[in-house]
Amino acid sequence: MTDPIYAIGDIHGQMAELNRVLSLIETDGGPGAQIVFLGDYTDRGPDSRAVLDTLIAGRDAGRNWTFLKGNHDRMFEWFMADPLRHDPHLMVELYWLHDRLGGATTLASYGVDASGHRREKEVQADARAAVPTSHLTFLQDLRLMHVTSGIMFVHAGIRPGVPIRDQTEEDMLWIRQEFHNSNATHPKLIVHGHTPVEVPTHYGNRINLDTGAGYGRPLTAAVFEGDAAWTLTSSGRQPLTT
Repeated sequence: MTDPIYAIGDIHGQMAELNRVLSLIETDGGPGAQIVFLGDYTDRGPDSRAVLDTLIAGRDAGRNWTFLKGNHDRMFEWFMADPLRHDPHLMVELYWLHDRLGGATTLASYGVDASGHRREKEVQADARAAVPTSHLTFLQDLRLMHVTSGIMFVHAGIRPGVPIRDQTEEDMLWIRQEFHNSNATHPKLIVHGHTPVEVPTHYGNRINLDTGAGYGRPLTAAVFEGDAAWTLTSSGRQPLTT
């Protein structure tokens, strides 16, 4: 019998939802439960700073928690870099502070005004003064994947037909259609987030746990034991099957 491993989908600054699913996990697996966080901790929701504070506190307390990097986490990290970096994956008219991406909401949780009338470099200067170094280090140290005997946890997905060791950071943070449209048998079951779905969904070769917390919908936590998967609810485990 393998030990259970839990996963939490994209949080996007929703502290109340994070507290709710952490409580569900502790009820199911105890305070020592192994949890993999699938990335996108910040942006859109109002409490990005509190989310990062909570994750860092759990890490520092010795919790068995693994943190993966999402594309939004990298956008935040790169905005804070010197010199400031824009993600080349984004369309020209989009940047991290754009309303569609939610960077301004993240900075507001640190007390930084990122409204559109201000120059980007001025906003960055205020952000570099307000965001704790521990938060920046946390973002920089995030992992791209977590692999077990039967599962690969990753933020966005993988490029079908490419060995796990050869997957690129861009694909693991950003891929969508090529991964979603593939019926191929991957080297392992892929558990991911990144693309919101109405409910956690098992596609046979992958499981999507991003249920749109960034847009005000419930955050999802799931548990895996061997080949079986469940979502966690206030009523207990619910089977997650194809």
